[in-house]
Amino acid sequence: MQAFEQFIIAFAEIAWDYLLYLLLFGGLFFLIFSRLTPFRYMRHGIDILRGKYDDPNDTGEISHFAALASALAGTIGMGNIAGVAVAINAGGPGAIFWMWMSAIVGIATKFFTCSLAIMYRGKDSQGKLQGGPMYVVREGLGKKWSWLATLFCVTGLVGCLPLFQVNQLVQVIRDEIFISGGYLTGSDHTTFNLTVGLIIAAIVATVIFGGINRIGQVASKLVPSMVILYMAAGLYIVLSNLGDVPGHLAFIVRDAFTGEAVGGGALGTVIATGIRRGAFSNEAGIGTEALAHGAAKTNEPIREGLVAMLGPVIDTLIVCTVTALIILSTGVWQEGSADGITLTARAFEAGIPGIGFLILMTCVLSFSTSTMFSYSYYGTKCLGYLIGAEKQHLYNYFYIALMLFAAIASSDAAVSLIDGMYALMAIPTMTSALVLAPKVMKEARRYFAKLNAETE
Repeated sequence: MQAFEQFIIAFAEIAWDYLLYLLLFGGLFFLIFSRLTPFRYMRHGIDILRGKYDDPNDTGEISHFAALASALAGTIGMGNIAGVAVAINAGGPGAIFWMWMSAIVGIATKFFTCSLAIMYRGKDSQGKLQGGPMYVVREGLGKKWSWLATLFCVTGLVGCLPLFQVNQLVQVIRDEIFISGGYLTGSDHTTFNLTVGLIIAAIVATVIFGGINRIGQVASKLVPSMVILYMAAGLYIVLSNLGDVPGHLAFIVRDAFTGEAVGGGALGTVIATGIRRGAFSNEAGIGTEALAHGAAKTNEPIREGLVAMLGPVIDTLIVCTVTALIILSTGVWQEGSADGITLTARAFEAGIPGIGFLILMTCVLSFSTSTMFSYSYYGTKCLGYLIGAEKQHLYNYFYIALMLFAAIASSDAAVSLIDGMYALMAIPTMTSALVLAPKVMKEARRYFAKLNAETE
């Protein structure tokens, strides 16, 4: 098991050494190529999200709001709570700056990838219209590129597994409730981990077997309320330490270029950690975002691209920043060896003694389970493309079973396996988006010209 985990960690490191540049420079290309045009219409994107332009007769399965909620259910979660702690622990506070950079270019990336998810929807083996990178490749690039669609789906089967979510959820329940409370002793906690894993699997199974409509319904109710609760508690802690905030922000920027917190001379580690955790946080360019937004009920691709752009703003620029400031303001990141969700939990308890941990646990339970709902949908779409839509439900059984492995695996192995698969998923997603970018901008010019004519 240890040898296998070491192989996974080494694989993820090698994959990200190369794919880091594809996401970062690909996003910069989208930013420049679009001439920031979509950014000027972000307010219009909010109007679309509010349902101002919804048409029940449009093609698709779920509303713009439900599509964004489903995508955010996959991104707002452990990536924003535990992922930020992992970033600070591995790369120092400077990694947060590179998470911000990842989000800024990610906004442009999501506009292109999610517009394409609507532009090039294709029919599955049951004749049902679907969206996602594999259909963008098939419908937009043609048969000679079909290997890219296959690569995305094969890596997506593993990349969409809830390993990190289950692993971190089990960890915080075990460490911060049962061990801290004196209910669990000893070093071998395999039985406990498996029991908690079984309970989590049972809860998730009740939702995911209902498909994207049930996932969208649950996510659209659960995600907004939990974001509000998390942000309210987080802002309370930040405002309680408001005088320290400018210094922490300055330290984040300074450390991003010096690697001071990790001993200096490790700038590459700081940048790589920030970009990786940023990609895990907002999933821009990975392809999972296109799977969620590809199910939106709309006939206007640009509308969905504008809605998708809001994702990195919410989950990385806002939620991740608040999490980072909580960890830095309370000083827990310098006090010991705690990592991941445990570090964030201790920061919340230090910031709001007595109830901080309870608030975080409520959010963690909701965020992590809602993420698992969305990821199961992504995985079924990948399997459906490979072996037929009529058999795609089989993925959910595999998905539930792997939760038990995640419950007992080390956090390093869980993080690295998903990281490695995310890197490989980015190849077809970014390649197809870069090749088809001119067609997105042609459609964008048509849509914005029509919109401006209607508002004059």
